[in-house]
Parts: sequence; structure tokens; C-alpha cells
Amino acid sequence: MKKIEAIIKPFKLEEVKDALSAVGIQGLTVSEVKGFGRQKGHKELYRGAEYVVEFLPKVKLEIVVGDDAVEKVVKAILEGASTGRIGDGKVFVLPIEEAVRIRTGETGDAVLE
Repeated sequence: MKKIEAIIKPFKLEEVKDALSAVGIQGLTVSEVKGFGRQKGHKELYRGAEYVVEFLPKVKLEIVVGDDAVEKVVKAILEGASTGRIGDGKVFVLPIEEAVRIRTGETGDAVLE
């Protein structure tokens, strides 16, 4: 099993969700997060005062899938989230050693079904 974490622009969430649904993903976790990468924030004007927004709003997706589904899930995220501009985000793939469904006590790949 693998955990796929994606940091994307908030307005791309619906497109990514639709792309994931199209490849058969039935569940994911979404969190509103803030951060910065190479873009290092930006300046904004509020009531005549200029200030720097250091941490930009992003959305973090977390999806756990079987090893065989990783490639198609990553591809779906890339297709849904890409604008071709700086700040589109990142995708991380991490190993999962164990998973347990709390309700039934099932473990391993059975948890993903």
C-alpha cells in the first residue's frame, strides 16, 4: 500500500476530485493548509497598506491505495491540478506499513475495499 499526498491550489480541488473519481478512487481526505515553495508568497494591498502574504492557502489531499493503483492516481492528480504556472503544487508517494479498519479490525489491503 502507498499513501499519496498532494498539495494543490484550492480552486483545482473539484477537477482533481473528478479525475480521481474517474479512475475509481472512492475515498480521500482533504485538509486546508498553508505553505510556500519557490514562490515565497506575494504582496497584497489591504486598506491602503501593503503587506506580504508569506504562507499561501493550499489544499492537501491524502489517499491510500494499493501499489497497483499508484501510477493512475498520480496521473489523475497531475491532470486535474496542473495549470502550467508556478505554485501548482507537489505530489508525494509514501509507503504504508499497515492499515486497520477500526469498525471491523480488518487489516492490510482489505481496508481499502
